[in-house]
Amino acid sequence: METTAAKIQRLKAETDAVILAHTYQPPEILALADITGDSFALAEAARSHPAKRVVMCGVRFMAETVKILSPEKEVILPAPSATCPMAEQISPERVRQFKAENPGVPVVVYINTTAALKAECDVCVTSSSAVDLVAALPEQRILFIPDCNLGAWVQQLLPEKELILWEGHCPIHAALTEQAVLDAKHTHPGAKLAMHPECPPDTLRHADMIGSTKAIIDYIKMQPAVIIGTERGVTDSLTQKYPEKELYHLAPEILTCPDMKKIAPADVLGALTGECGEVMAMDEELRRKALRCIERMLGQNK
Repeated sequence: METTAAKIQRLKAETDAVILAHTYQPPEILALADITGDSFALAEAARSHPAKRVVMCGVRFMAETVKILSPEKEVILPAPSATCPMAEQISPERVRQFKAENPGVPVVVYINTTAALKAECDVCVTSSSAVDLVAALPEQRILFIPDCNLGAWVQQLLPEKELILWEGHCPIHAALTEQAVLDAKHTHPGAKLAMHPECPPDTLRHADMIGSTKAIIDYIKMQPAVIIGTERGVTDSLTQKYPEKELYHLAPEILTCPDMKKIAPADVLGALTGECGEVMAMDEELRRKALRCIERMLGQNK
């Protein structure tokens, strides 16, 4: 009898599809993927991949970003209810009002946002490019949305800038407490602490390194023992990949995103057969506006 994994591989070839999976996905989904990585890296990979169909194993804004960059492709989100609370915390209307009241102040938007919000902003950033892109802007006063924790980290590294921060945040990373960090460091005294800048400032001050998911993974490759301070999917996958290393999750009871765990192998299969999942549709004018925001990021990051 054909297994689910075998069916997926067969249908992927028959329907000219590629499977992308964000690093925070469960190990069984990562094992099915052709390409894994951060959200924007996956969107860029889909753009250059010859496949006509893309199964995006992640959350809604990630599937939207793939569609923004690859409008000619069929982009499928296997679990339509998988979303990112931070991506929807700030309305496009609020940004339009800010721009009307603050002419000349650029709006920098984190990749973890809806296409509708990107369409109202000036420059998109990722956690790995935020510092460099904000530093490159000629303006001193900048609105940085939606993640106030990421924004606070950028502000700390760029004291010459004046970043306006709103109350947006990743509810998973933001729930991390300083006490949880101290407890982990006490339990694993010989391990380095690597943390994502979406974590609160009072927790980040205890970190040995702060960076994007990719930066954390690269750091882990060079260290024998690491406490991983980001969504637990990173720990789950790297523990399997590097069994010789001492890898500890900072706070699995806190740093677990339920939306990132919604996709199961059966959902990937259903996305390929058309029995489940959502094919992403996007108004072309909206897509073009959101694309301009992303293209400014790519242009300034050269």
